[in-house]
Amino acid sequence: MPAANLNAVYSTPKMRRRYEVWFLRLGLADGSGAWWIRYLLLNLGRRGCGSDPRGMPVQVWATWFPPNAKPQSFIQGFGADGLSLSGRASPLRLVHGENRIGENSCQGMLTVEGHYLRWDLRYRSTLAGVLSDRGRIGFSRTPHSDATFSGEMVFDGRVFRGDPLGYGLQGHNSGRRYRRTWTWCHAVFLDEDGPGLSSFEALEYEMPLGRRFRRAALWLAGELHIFERFGNIRRDPQSLTWAFDCANRRKGMRLQAAFHGSGPSGHRLPYLKTDCSGTFEVANNSLARATLMLARHGLPDLEVSTEGAATLEMAGS
Repeated sequence: MPAANLNAVYSTPKMRRRYEVWFLRLGLADGSGAWWIRYLLLNLGRRGCGSDPRGMPVQVWATWFPPNAKPQSFIQGFGADGLSLSGRASPLRLVHGENRIGENSCQGMLTVEGHYLRWDLRYRSTLAGVLSDRGRIGFSRTPHSDATFSGEMVFDGRVFRGDPLGYGLQGHNSGRRYRRTWTWCHAVFLDEDGPGLSSFEALEYEMPLGRRFRRAALWLAGELHIFERFGNIRRDPQSLTWAFDCANRRKGMRLQAAFHGSGPSGHRLPYLKTDCSGTFEVANNSLARATLMLARHGLPDLEVSTEGAATLEMAGS
């Protein structure tokens, strides 16, 4: 799928059970923290799941991850009447008042419990891909896998501004329902972290009959390498740790990955089920640590690590 289509809107105003989310992880270039931003559509055909902010048909989330301190989340919900939305064949355009997102930029303004947040961001990247695409059932796409951000964010009078402002990704997920169990990770690497290594992303979730979907994508020297054979998996939702081995036998590549999200930056939030029956907990650390060890046939092994430039997310036991 062309990169230009990875953000295209899948939801329609008549869909009674569907979530669709465009999200950004922005790690500030000066190391002072990270931002996690979500633009969420929920059950447009039934106008959400009630009047709670997490049940409104249009939602905007912003979470601030400061180093060595507890994250802060802000969620504001909106009615569907003020929503302007592009179609499936058009470039992304989602607008609701001061909150909007397009193919390469987003803006937002939230006033939640006495807090004021505003942002105006632009982003560019060289890498895009699809981890999982099951159409009506759901998909996980990454239109900007090695994003460089510029612009500004304002949080209660504190201003973050720069060009570059930071690094991360912009993703796009959708489904009729959330998976009961999933694990997802992403790390972005700058040039000094490794020779041509740009980003890494992996996803795991449950499937019928006790099966698991697992896939990882490694961008190295401008080339995409897909890993689908996973083994030696160690997953701990309590300590927010995910480690595994995976291989691409056709290319003679073996990869060991370890992501650690423990510590004060670990954050847990309730997500609302799309059938409106209740909530479930999702853990996220957008200042996670990551280590990759890559073995390649006929080439030197490559080991890289990053402290705070990775994201790890888990749901389910």
